[in-house]
Amino acid sequence: MGCHCCRRVAHAAPGTDCARCGTVLHARKPAAIARSWALIVAAFILYVPANAYPVMTVVTLGQGGPHTIMGGVVEFVETGFWPLALIVFTASVAVPMLKLVGLSVMLLQMGRPAGLASLRRRTKLYRVIEVLGRWSMIDVFVVAVLIALVRFGVLASITAGLGAACFGGVVILTMLAAESFDPRLMWDAAAAPPKDTAR
Repeated sequence: MGCHCCRRVAHAAPGTDCARCGTVLHARKPAAIARSWALIVAAFILYVPANAYPVMTVVTLGQGGPHTIMGGVVEFVETGFWPLALIVFTASVAVPMLKLVGLSVMLLQMGRPAGLASLRRRTKLYRVIEVLGRWSMIDVFVVAVLIALVRFGVLASITAGLGAACFGGVVILTMLAAESFDPRLMWDAAAAPPKDTAR
């Protein structure tokens, strides 16, 4: 089995220490399903205030106000910045929701029988979710950079809102949920013999 810390592969029994780094070896990630569900539920809870509360407050020459994620997308569309609006909508609204729904679907289908093609599709979906999820941080980075750069006193100022903190929490929780989930468990469940339901 492979060490999840240093990636060394060796013939060893579960619970023994890795010969290279000393980490306890596990055939599968311990409590992967329970941890993933806990992180997904927490992310769903934070997703609501992340979209309801302002991400940042922009004040220019005494005018302006708070902006939510969708409010920023609408403003970009109204000013003609369609590509930027599409990027923000995809990275900040669509990708986090797709990650949450995708992980939830995979967890719900854990105990159901599946064919080889279906298992391959689920595994590919997991890999896509794992890779694309980190791009959701683009909104948090934009807010952080703008706050650092735009400090012109009474002329212009940008401050982060509660929505930015909640959104950052959603992104981190979904990344942790994808990391905690072990896709090999899907194959284990499919390979397990059917339970005897006879009374």
